[in-house]
Amino acid sequence: MKPIHLTLVCHARTEAQRVGRFALDDEPASSSIELATTARCLTAPELRARQTVEHLAATIDEGLRDCDLGTWKGRLLKQLDERELQAWLADPHATPHGGESIAALCQRVAGWMDSALGEGEWIAVTHPFVIRAAMLHALGAPLASFQRIDVLPLARVRLSHSGQWRLQLG
Repeated sequence: MKPIHLTLVCHARTEAQRVGRFALDDEPASSSIELATTARCLTAPELRARQTVEHLAATIDEGLRDCDLGTWKGRLLKQLDERELQAWLADPHATPHGGESIAALCQRVAGWMDSALGEGEWIAVTHPFVIRAAMLHALGAPLASFQRIDVLPLARVRLSHSGQWRLQLG
């Protein structure tokens, strides 16, 4: 069995991140990055992910899409009902926004990781929530760990799979 090497790249900074609000699907990225690679490239369907690697011939992969935050899309964090926000932060199964729960996101990303990639080198440009979910899956970490991971714009996380997922630091 040949290994899978997956580098997850967080999209470039957005205005939503700068001002503390949840992004809209068509939220633009503030910049793009140059990646010199021979790896197969995938990107989430949202504009901010596609713009981050606009110079590459990346294939859009729906499995990399951001968490659906329902009615919270485009809203400032300080505009949210404090009790709903705290419930959502405390319970990965909560969906006060009417969208996708963190638990459902983690399940979706785990399924994608375990079925969508073939052997070889991959680069996938996606979102902080998706990268958090991938890290939990690779480490077998509990859902409660999700809110303890910060993923900054343009951060890179390297994972490999040869029988099991592993986090590679370097």
